[in-house]
Formats: sequence, C-alpha cells, structure tokens
Amino acid sequence: MLTARATRRLVVPALAGAATCAALLGVSPLANADNVGQNPPGCTAADMEGVRAGVDASTSAYLFTHPDLNGFMNSLQHLSRAQAAEHITGYMETHPQENAEMIGIRQPLTDIKNHCGSLVSP
Repeated sequence: MLTARATRRLVVPALAGAATCAALLGVSPLANADNVGQNPPGCTAADMEGVRAGVDASTSAYLFTHPDLNGFMNSLQHLSRAQAAEHITGYMETHPQENAEMIGIRQPLTDIKNHCGSLVSP
C-alpha cells in the first residue's frame, strides 16, 4: 500500500499542467528562504504546509472511497515518474469525473501558489 507521501507524488503531480495530468511529482510548497519576513499574508511555511496537509488528507479520503483509482495508483509503484505520469494521463482521460474531482482536491495548492507567487518552490 502506498504511503500518503507516495500517493501524493503520484496523484497530485499527475493532475496538473497540459491536459491536467502533467508532472507535479515532487511538488513541495515551501516558502523561499530568501524572502523570510517578506511573505504576503497567508504565505508562511506554516500556511503552505497546512494547505498541503489538507490536500493530502482529502486525497487520502478520496482514494479510500474510490478503490479502482486507489488500486490503479498502487499499480504504478514500479514505474519511473515519466512512466507514471503517462499512465495517469491516460487513466484520467478515460475517467473525466475522477479527473475533475482530483483537480478540485488539488485546487487549494494551485490557489496558494498563485497567491504567494515566487515564494512557493516548484
């Protein structure tokens, strides 16, 4: 069974970018150390980690209630990032409802990145 972190690295990354499934593997919304004390409101490391924790919890709950998607994600463990992203893109293209729901789950990360701009690491 995948850990929450491994699941996030497979699910969240695969839902962004062109066709909503580009690689987001390894997204880590942390404040840029060079901008300490200059963060806009809501852009502290604590704010960003809180958003990420909420997205992780929502992703976990979603996968528990969607066993087909959960099983599919588990099947990707042996693949490289590029291979996993390709498989996820194909899966999401054939499952538009799950794709839309996962994009919605990830929206808070997109919102905080847009709000905080360059303070969020890629």
